[in-house]
Amino acid sequence: MACLQVPAAGEKNLPLLFRNGIVKIDGEKEPLPRPKTWPLGNILAPGALSIPNSWIIGGSYEDEDGELTKSEDREFRIQAERGKRIVWDMERRCYLDAAAVAVLQRLIAERRCWPVELCRVSTAPPGKGKASKADKGDEAQISFHGVAYVNMLPLLCPGVKEIRGAFRVFSYQDSEVFEKTKSQHSIFQELRAHLNLIKEGLGTPSLSRPPPSKAQKEDKDSNRMLHNPSKIQLSDGTGGSENIRTRSVDGQQYTEAGTFLVMEIKLDKALVPKRLREELTRCIKEMIPSRPALPAWTEGAKKVVEDYHKRVTSIATAILSEYHKRFGKQLSDHGAIDHETLEEQKRQLNYELNTSGKYFAFKEQLKYAVVKIVREKYLKTTAFETQEQLQAFLSELYVYLVEQMHVAVNQARRNLGDLGHDFTLDPGQLLSEEGASPAPPSRTTQEQLWLFAREAEANKDYKLASLYHQQRIAQDRRNIQSWLDYGAFCLLHEDTTKAQECFQQALSVDLQHIQSLLLCGIGAVMLQHYEDAEVFFEDACCLEPSSIVAWTLSGLFYELQNNNIQAERNFREAKKLLQAQLSEERRISDASEGGEGRKDISPITDPEEFLPEGVSDGSADKLPEVVEPALACVTSKEETTALEAAPEAPSLGSGPQQPPCTIFMKAVEFLMKVNAVQFVHQALAHELLSPHGGPTCAYHLALAWTYLLQEDFPRCEECLCEAIRIDCTNPNVWAQKGHLCYLKGDFGKAKECYERVVSFVEDALDMHFVYLRLGSIYLEEREYGRAKQIYLLACDNSASCLTWLGVGIACYRLELLVEAEDALSEANALNNTNAEVWGYLALICLRGGRQLEAEQCYKYTVKLGLRDQALLREIRAAQRRFGFGDPSL
Repeated sequence: MACLQVPAAGEKNLPLLFRNGIVKIDGEKEPLPRPKTWPLGNILAPGALSIPNSWIIGGSYEDEDGELTKSEDREFRIQAERGKRIVWDMERRCYLDAAAVAVLQRLIAERRCWPVELCRVSTAPPGKGKASKADKGDEAQISFHGVAYVNMLPLLCPGVKEIRGAFRVFSYQDSEVFEKTKSQHSIFQELRAHLNLIKEGLGTPSLSRPPPSKAQKEDKDSNRMLHNPSKIQLSDGTGGSENIRTRSVDGQQYTEAGTFLVMEIKLDKALVPKRLREELTRCIKEMIPSRPALPAWTEGAKKVVEDYHKRVTSIATAILSEYHKRFGKQLSDHGAIDHETLEEQKRQLNYELNTSGKYFAFKEQLKYAVVKIVREKYLKTTAFETQEQLQAFLSELYVYLVEQMHVAVNQARRNLGDLGHDFTLDPGQLLSEEGASPAPPSRTTQEQLWLFAREAEANKDYKLASLYHQQRIAQDRRNIQSWLDYGAFCLLHEDTTKAQECFQQALSVDLQHIQSLLLCGIGAVMLQHYEDAEVFFEDACCLEPSSIVAWTLSGLFYELQNNNIQAERNFREAKKLLQAQLSEERRISDASEGGEGRKDISPITDPEEFLPEGVSDGSADKLPEVVEPALACVTSKEETTALEAAPEAPSLGSGPQQPPCTIFMKAVEFLMKVNAVQFVHQALAHELLSPHGGPTCAYHLALAWTYLLQEDFPRCEECLCEAIRIDCTNPNVWAQKGHLCYLKGDFGKAKECYERVVSFVEDALDMHFVYLRLGSIYLEEREYGRAKQIYLLACDNSASCLTWLGVGIACYRLELLVEAEDALSEANALNNTNAEVWGYLALICLRGGRQLEAEQCYKYTVKLGLRDQALLREIRAAQRRFGFGDPSL
């Protein structure tokens, strides 16, 4: 028998008794799924005891809430479930009103563990005659008295309605039971009379409460339903244990045999309701209002023609004003003007407009209107394929512009009166080669600005790095990644308030962006806004339930709040998703290698978790959801995009083919990219304790990264030495060690590390900074040929102003002035505010005898504040040697 008690309002606790357990012999295995049975007596009708649409499914051991969920327990449980055991497959149901629910919640919070008692009571066969007096005085003897402690705290987590797992059975000791559950006496002592009736074979008396009153029946809809299908396993884990009846009656055989009880408790409604997705969205909107939509673009063909008319009218009015200023007095003195005088006035006016620059200004005013007509009316936005097509289009456009010019002038005459003569501005001149607008300046892309910001940050020029981030945002204020990168930059420099503002700005663009939600949660934790953080993390998990990182970060947050039960549930969900992802990746890998015929069973998959073909469709619809996670496969697209778009940090593996294999290292990889050092340390602490993790190379590399950010060089060096000992072929470890030596000023060792990284077949993740720092070391050591090659590799990998500057410096020192000027011109095109670039351009112009250009370059060198005093002295010495280049001399 097995028994537990549940609270009943206004009465004693209600016992739920499971009796008539069936002993199974070795090798006899129950099918899955199989139906649960009603707790009734023996009924001869086949299938009458089976509960419709109620099945025992099984599932992965790792997904359970019990105690035997580790990988090392798997083999033991498989053997135990095939050895000698006792099976009930029974379900009991009871109703709990609001008062009983409140008592249940209070008891779970106080006790944590709920006792489930086990015992054996022999059943005597019914006799024909009357029982003797001595027999009547006998009481039922309880043997094999044990207890399992079921952790019920998960039921207090929001939205949790079910717990299922295997719980170890211990010998029943009053003191131990009282210490763990506060229960003062055994349940079977209260059921002594009931057990006596069972012993005498008089049937099973009812343990239910009296019939509910009318008021209780009316309140039935608000009650909760409790299911308790239970099964006890008695085995020593080897499949060959002796019959338990030969054991001593003190209950120690349970501990010796490793007995465990598998049971499931299910509620119709969660004790603690979970917030709905709509409620979370409303909370997010209250904290972060959505950004207003951009105004609609109302430009159209009719409007651009009207704008052109306005421009023509404005210019015509200005020309008439100029005419009246010069010839207005002659017009009033002479009255009518002959044709020759009119032509002379027109010639003088044109001369005045051209020499004063007003004519050019009028053309500039019309250019924008003409461009809009080309785009909106003729829909021309790309270059023409042939010169003939271009000339044909210009002819058509010229005719149209002249017609519209006359329309505008005539309309102005009607409005203002006939004030003068026909002074037309030929629109054809706007299309001539002489009047063509210059090519627009090259616009630096978002990716280039982000690279420049990282370079400035690596050089500890944080003001310049912040400026580049702000330029990215100014280019496109609705670019989520720009806001997140700037927030991560602020987070690194402990400006948490500004970082949170950036994260919230990103979230306001898209309230369903997972990475923004997670970073808002991280920022809220660091600002100690824990209620807001819970909303952010919960919304992220609700919005993207397949995100491993979201569940892991949420678990880390709950751990900070000392909510260990919720933390463990989130970690378990993340592990389940990761196991499904790795299984799917192995399946795809095996298929791609021609291993479709292999029958390997994944170590994370229960061989009994799949449904047989005999289950009907109607029954399958009612099956519990325990099987569904095993069929889910991979990481979400949103999470993958977020990881790819996030700023780069040192890789944790030796390459992209070796991703982190635990949920905590996946979280660390994400957190390092957003500079969330506090959460990185917390996740690494879990990784160190993880049975599948521990002090791996990835662990030491991540820990070294945190120490490097804190400039704790001795600890960083210890971690990197340990990482090298574990994996000496990891290029990311050597790159990190090179950065450490470079920052310490040990350029010789840094050079050795960087050269080792370059020699690897596989590149490190941050090769850009490896090239930059190795090239700078070569320049300092005057190895200009090597410096040139390294900087060219950097340009090929990710070109920037600094990479081309390095090429230019190396070529200049090698007396390759033409190549140096080309490289410096590329650098100047990417960033025209770098004083060092202007300084070397000044040197090249001085050596080439180009006085005007040398003076201009020197002017910008001084204006931008060149910090390299040695270069500045070299420029001034060259100016004195050549006799020009400094306008002040």
